[in-house]
Amino acid sequence: MPTRTAIVAAARGWIGTPYRHQASLRGIGCDCLGLIRGVWRELIGPEPEPPPPYTPDWAEAQGRETLALAAGRHLLAIPLAGAKPGDVLLFRWREHLPAKHCAILSGPATLIHAHDGAAVAEVAFAPWWQRRIAFAFAFPDLAPEPD
Repeated sequence: MPTRTAIVAAARGWIGTPYRHQASLRGIGCDCLGLIRGVWRELIGPEPEPPPPYTPDWAEAQGRETLALAAGRHLLAIPLAGAKPGDVLLFRWREHLPAKHCAILSGPATLIHAHDGAAVAEVAFAPWWQRRIAFAFAFPDLAPEPD
């Protein structure tokens, strides 16, 4: 059972990993989903389901909340206002489009994510991100933080 602190520490271990579409190898390459998958493997174990192949425009092409539905199968949906460090946030680029980007909240005002054309980074959870948040999820079976 991971703690929130362990989730954030694991995500920080991916900082600097280059962006690679559909990849999930720390230090080698990952996309935003690959970051979440990698943290899951490090702290929980084997991935619960393999992701299907997806193109960069998959959300626009499908028009369904595919990412949110998959997250809901393995993570615990929580209210947006209740998100804490260690939780997974999903974002939509435009109001009418499905959520297609994910990150791990790393502090009250920071998040860790993989962004196309860059590397995994810890960035400010600025108003730009806050306006685009669509869903929040917690990892299952979180252990209490040690005193």
